[in-house]
Amino acid sequence: MARLAAIGTGATVAAAAATTGVLLGQARQARRIIPMAEAPPPRCDGVYGAKFPGPAVTMVVLGDSSAAGYGVHRRRETPGALLATGLSRRLQRPVRLHRFAVVGAISAGLRFQVEAALECDPDVAVILIGANDVTNRTPPALAIRYLVEGVRALRAAGAEVVVGTCPDLGAIRPIQPPLRWLARRWSRQLAAAQTIAVVSAGGWTVSLGDLLGPRFAAEPGRMFAWDRFHPSAEGYAAAAAALLPTVLSALGYGAERRPTLTRAEGVRSLPKAAQEAARHPGTEVSGTRVRGSEGGPAGRWAQLRRRGLFGVGAAPQSASAIDSPAVEGLT
Repeated sequence: MARLAAIGTGATVAAAAATTGVLLGQARQARRIIPMAEAPPPRCDGVYGAKFPGPAVTMVVLGDSSAAGYGVHRRRETPGALLATGLSRRLQRPVRLHRFAVVGAISAGLRFQVEAALECDPDVAVILIGANDVTNRTPPALAIRYLVEGVRALRAAGAEVVVGTCPDLGAIRPIQPPLRWLARRWSRQLAAAQTIAVVSAGGWTVSLGDLLGPRFAAEPGRMFAWDRFHPSAEGYAAAAAALLPTVLSALGYGAERRPTLTRAEGVRSLPKAAQEAARHPGTEVSGTRVRGSEGGPAGRWAQLRRRGLFGVGAAPQSASAIDSPAVEGLT
């Protein structure tokens, strides 16, 4: 029996070592296939919808390369420009955009971005972060701590905060199984933890999931950029379409035009809403009250809303149809 046990233990260790070797090999291969960033994305700071009357809404965009718009070549194709254009047209007001997102940023880098953003006195902050925490294997608790600190600082300054949670890196084609399966698991775990933390801190979240689902799987050559890792112009337009309705709601607009909730939506405990959102891209989660109470036996209450075709009807126009912003000397 002891000999059999030893053989079994040895086989388990050997299998684990072999699996680890496969994963490390796949990680090295993925790094070779996915090119390193060579040039910064276009700057998109400026005033959008300058022709509209009234004071400008100030929006800041924070996070990593997906927030900065890496992978596109024109300012109007970046997620910041797409959101600012869509927001100004919906509100019929100018939108002043400041982008502080940095290519390659992890959650620890949000502290410096938030400090810079607060100097702009923002009305709303959009944060896209998490993918680099997964690829760098940042401990989830540490990544969440930095994100929560940023959200709380922005909320304390009076800004609304919308976070696009960690995308599902299992959707990236250069990443092969079994590393793809682990990447999907790690991504969804971080996205669920981000949702719980951000909503608890007074923010809103939108799950970006497998980079917004079926279209990316069906048309990778069209929805991904040349590096097969970052979204293309059309990919960023789809992401902006998912985020825009929540940005409007966070600012107090558009709620009266929202359709009736479906059976798949409604009020959940926050942990349950976070798990559901991680599995269903385009799902919005925000805090709510039930009979005047913020929480129940299973934790804080949350409102879960699925956006269907990612904000169709509320989305900015495609990148090719968006006007260039009127820039007022911003860098």
